[in-house]
Order: sequence, then structure tokens, then C-alpha cells
Amino acid sequence: MSAAASRSEHQRATGELRVTIKSRDGRGALEGLRQEGCLKARFPRPVDWMEVTTLNTSGGVAGGDFLRTSLSVRQGARASFTSQTAERFYRALDADAPADLRTDIVVEAGAACEWLPQESILFDGCAMDRTLAVDVAGDGWFLGVESLVLGRAAMGERVRTARVRDKWRVRRDGRWVLHEAIRLEGDVARVLAGAATARGLGAMAMIVLVCPDAAGKLDALRAAFGVAEAGASAWNGMLVARIVAPDGATLRTSVIAGLNCLRDPRTLPRVWQC
Repeated sequence: MSAAASRSEHQRATGELRVTIKSRDGRGALEGLRQEGCLKARFPRPVDWMEVTTLNTSGGVAGGDFLRTSLSVRQGARASFTSQTAERFYRALDADAPADLRTDIVVEAGAACEWLPQESILFDGCAMDRTLAVDVAGDGWFLGVESLVLGRAAMGERVRTARVRDKWRVRRDGRWVLHEAIRLEGDVARVLAGAATARGLGAMAMIVLVCPDAAGKLDALRAAFGVAEAGASAWNGMLVARIVAPDGATLRTSVIAGLNCLRDPRTLPRVWQC
């Protein structure tokens, strides 16, 4: 029995997804695809950018799940990766190990990659350990977003406790440029009540742009956020924006405004408009 399967006596989801996009005749084309378990990929008709939509056929993430995703964009290619819908992280049993998720992204020289998953919705008592590791060439272009929503406000849900570790690690030209780590444990409301965390608000997001001219987008991005609870900074070829909001719908509006600004004139993938 594999290590992943032996983590719990309960049935758990496992999945592996590997996608490689190359450039062919000025457009993105599929070079390699491996799908195993609950992770799948679909490919809407490509235009200039190859669009890849990922799916988790298990219907959500529970404690003890084991998911691995590897995405590569070859030299000169351009690709957008998004998710079919928001991902739900369900309540875990106290004895369960956290769901173990890792995504590795490689952006080669002259390539462009977007990591645009829809929201991660955290349920009360959820447990996850998630890592996003990005390796961008010096002249590569990477845009990524991650949105966390604590419960479904319209359903009257509240997240009281959780075991969450969520990490971003970004390298540019072989050098670390970003290490972002979020840890939520125990009384989530108390942790997020502080002015340095979320001021008691229930949704948050981070947008990261890595490219040689990232700083040139800063003023336009700040203007796009308008009166939203958001801030952005840029340095050394990287732009980082953070957003907090009272609920997922408000957060989504601000995230879309920011992404549209950074992606202009291209529109977001169609699944974002459903």
C-alpha cells in the first residue's frame, strides 16, 4: 500500500496531473499530458494563449487527500491555467492528516504563464497543507492569484477552527524572490481579528506578477482596485497585491478588477464568467 493510501482508514482521494505546453506556429500546443486519479485537465479551443482548465473529480478536498500538479510552459509558449470552479476544503476528522497538495510551475525563457484558479472555500474544521512552487526564467512572465474564502457567508457559515498551511515559493532566474506562508490553527476568528491579518474579514487574496516591467503596472493596478480593501507594491521585477473583503462575492469583484488590469486587453477564461 502506498504512503498516501495508508494515511487513513477512510477512503481518500489521490491525483496527479502533469501538463506541458510548447509553442507551435506562434500558438500554444500540448506537448505532454499525464492524468491519474481525481485530477484532470480540459483544453478549450486555443487562440494565441493555450488555455488549460483543471478539474478535481472527487468533488472537493478532504483531510488525508493527496494531490500533485506539475505545469510547464516551454520556451516562447504562452498558457493560462485555471480551475473549473471554486475548490472546497471540507471538514476533516480530528485524527485525519491534513490534505496534502502541491503545485509546481516552470516558466521557461521567453514564456508566459498564468495561474488563475478560482476561490478556495474553507469549511469549518478543514485541514490542508498546500504549496505552490514557481520557477520563472529571467525574461519569463508569470501572473498568479490565490483567493481564500472562509465559509459561505450567504449560507450563514462561519469557520471557527481550522488547520491550514498555505505556502507560495517563487524563484526568478534561479533566485528566491518570494516566500509567502499562511498558517491558521485553532481559533481562526481570533487569529484573523488583528489589524495585521484581516481585521475580522472573511475573505482574502494575493495577486503576484513576475516580469521585467512589473513595476510599470503598479499605478494602474492601484487605480483598478478603487475603494476596495487592497494594497500593492512592486520591486525587483515583481508586483504583489493583497486584498481583504467581508465575503467571497466582494473579494471576487476586486480580484477580477485586478486581473483584468494586469491582463488587458485579454478577458479572463470563460469559466470565470459562469
